[in-house]
Amino acid sequence: MKKEFPKGLLFRSEDLCIVSQENFFSENFAKSVMIEGESSFNLLFLLSSGVQMEAEDCGTRFLFKKNQYILHYSDRESRAALWTEHREQLNYFHIRISYDFIFRLISPALNRENADILEAMICNHYIFLHKQTPPFMTVEMHIILKEIISSSKKGVLQKLFVEAKVIKLLILILEQFGNKNRAAETPEIPSKIKKYIDENFHRNIRAEEIGKNIGINQTTVRKAFKAEYQTTVSDYMAELRMLKARKLIVDQKIMIKEIAIECGYEYVQNFTRAFKKKFGVSPERLRNSG
Repeated sequence: MKKEFPKGLLFRSEDLCIVSQENFFSENFAKSVMIEGESSFNLLFLLSSGVQMEAEDCGTRFLFKKNQYILHYSDRESRAALWTEHREQLNYFHIRISYDFIFRLISPALNRENADILEAMICNHYIFLHKQTPPFMTVEMHIILKEIISSSKKGVLQKLFVEAKVIKLLILILEQFGNKNRAAETPEIPSKIKKYIDENFHRNIRAEEIGKNIGINQTTVRKAFKAEYQTTVSDYMAELRMLKARKLIVDQKIMIKEIAIECGYEYVQNFTRAFKKKFGVSPERLRNSG
């Protein structure tokens, strides 16, 4: 019997199946179908607004905001229908990971911590981050998805490349949920400041704006953040911008000027100066050396 391959298939191996669904329009309220394999972990990134999903195995319906994601374990093959309201465009990215891949990666027999992580994944503790709310993607997650989509590698190089990117995504997810578990130990004000910066560092934000949004003055913003994280607001924001810039530089299709703007720099000269100071080489030279 001939195997049925999902539309938008980017990669398939014994352990991984990656599908990128883009520009799907729900004409006459037709639905896109996501297939979860038997004993598989499924990473679903919702890249458009107002996506609804109904799971076949439990009949539960979810409504997602743009850039939310879930990590779900399925012990049997099942299907989930996805659609948007008002026939809007539907974009999502689905990574199906075999149980064996995760088991080898985590090695639960090594210690109790590893065993607890695997058990939490199987019990679907990585669906909701806060009060029935799925987590939002970080900047690094977006970059990784873009790298997978744009990669031209073939054969064993493609397999190694994709597996490395999937492992990095899993690391980011575990870190994100780990930060949630440590939230009770972190003072409320510094964590709010950090969250605002993480979500807005690509804009030209200042301590005054941060303070207005969380209800404190700009002096408190600077002092509270420095006391908790041992770095200044501006230095932390610059670090995030440079991290994003370095990852975007490798994409030959994006102009340096566009990268500068996306990383919060109005003028290319300022971006180039900051980049060279951080990495010891200009953006153009780093790109050409690759």
